[in-house]
Amino acid sequence: MNDEITQRIKEIKQSFRLLMDGATAAQMRERGLSYKLNWGGTLPRLRQMANEIGPDYHLAIGLWKENVRECKILATMIMPSQEMLPEIVDLWMEQTDTLELAEQAAFNLYQHLPYASEKAFLWLSSSRELTQICGYHVLSRLFNQGAEPNERDLNEFVDQALTALQSANPSLQKAAMQSIIHFSDLGLVYKRIAQSAIRSLGLDFIL
Repeated sequence: MNDEITQRIKEIKQSFRLLMDGATAAQMRERGLSYKLNWGGTLPRLRQMANEIGPDYHLAIGLWKENVRECKILATMIMPSQEMLPEIVDLWMEQTDTLELAEQAAFNLYQHLPYASEKAFLWLSSSRELTQICGYHVLSRLFNQGAEPNERDLNEFVDQALTALQSANPSLQKAAMQSIIHFSDLGLVYKRIAQSAIRSLGLDFIL
C-alpha cells in the first residue's frame, strides 16, 4: 500500500471511534461473531460511509487486510465488482470467518460480480459451511433477479441444497431454504422441481 492509502485507512479507523457501540459489540460476541476489534458500528452508518467514500479498489484491498469488523464490511461495500479478480475473491472467501461477514460480502459485493453465478455454484460444493452459506446467499439474489440456471447447474443446485437442508447447521439450512424459495419463484417448472425435491426429504413446506 502507498502512503496515501495507509493514511486514509488510519483516518477511517479513527472515525470508527465515533461509531462505538459497546452494547452492540457485546451482543455480537454473545452470538459468536468474534473479531479482533469490533466497534459495534451499525450497517446503515457503514453504508453511509461507503457512499461518501465511493468505489475504490485499492482502499478496499487495504481495508480488508485490517482485522477489524468495520474495515472488512466497509471493504465489501466500496470494492468495485467489475474490477475484482477471481483470485482476490477466493482469498477473501478463505479469510471470511464469521456469518455476518459472509452475508455482507454476498449482499454488498459477490452478487454483483460478472462471474457471480460461477463462483456461487462452485461454493456450494465446498467442505466449508461458511463458503456454502455465501454461495446460497448469492444464488438467492441472482434467482430473485430472474437469473435461470442451465440444466447442469440446476441439477447441482438441487442436489447440494437437499444436502444442506439436512445439515446440523441452522444458518446453512436457512440459507439453502431461502435460495430454494427464490429458485421456485423463477416459474412453474422451477416450483415443481423444488416441491418434488423437498418432498423427497419428507418435509412439509409450502412454496
